[in-house]
Amino acid sequence: MSQSAPRLLTPCVAGLLVAALGLGFGTPALALSRNKTVSRMANATAVLEEVLNIPEQGIPDKLLAGSEAVIVIPRVVEGAFLFGGRAGYGIMVRRQKDRWSNPCFVAIKGGSFGLQLGGQAVDLILLVQNPRGVDAILSDNFTFSGDAAATAGPVGRNAEAGTDLTLRAGILSYSRSKGLFAGISIQGATLTIDRKANYTFYQKLIDHRKILSDALMPVPEEFQGFLRLLQPYLNQ
Repeated sequence: MSQSAPRLLTPCVAGLLVAALGLGFGTPALALSRNKTVSRMANATAVLEEVLNIPEQGIPDKLLAGSEAVIVIPRVVEGAFLFGGRAGYGIMVRRQKDRWSNPCFVAIKGGSFGLQLGGQAVDLILLVQNPRGVDAILSDNFTFSGDAAATAGPVGRNAEAGTDLTLRAGILSYSRSKGLFAGISIQGATLTIDRKANYTFYQKLIDHRKILSDALMPVPEEFQGFLRLLQPYLNQ
């Protein structure tokens, strides 16, 4: 009796096998990538803490207390691309009913900043003032331009954060470099959701809107420090 030929795997079964092997061999790499996102969060926490500790010329408390979302991007670097421009990676949180959301990772690229700092690395903080501004950012590939440009925010703990300013400016922006902290305008830069970082940090695919809106999501341990810094501005 002739020996039957080996049975070939169907495309579906073959695909599942490749995926399973990929997950098995990819686990150490995924863990390594998560360490990078944890480091990014630690850097954002350090920047926020230092800015909040600026004695008199920091962000007005009323603005933080009234912001719909806060974005912190450490070390936005000029000239990070072949054709110039800027690039930076950070996190975004959104105000919920009785807490701040879990962190969503974001990236900023290109554009020009109102305060030219000669190639220095800049720490960037953005305060999104209303739900419409948050929705625009969450649509992905949001570009700061025209009415949607980020406006330089006022400084000074006791500065008047007038209703007029917050209504006109959907996003207020601040920068820090070499000890200089000031409001800064941004034109032409693109802010995107960093889906790869979200995946590696949470270890699963999860929509960025869910991250920023789901009040039942467990709070990651690495996020606790950032959360403690913003907690005083939740119910003012």
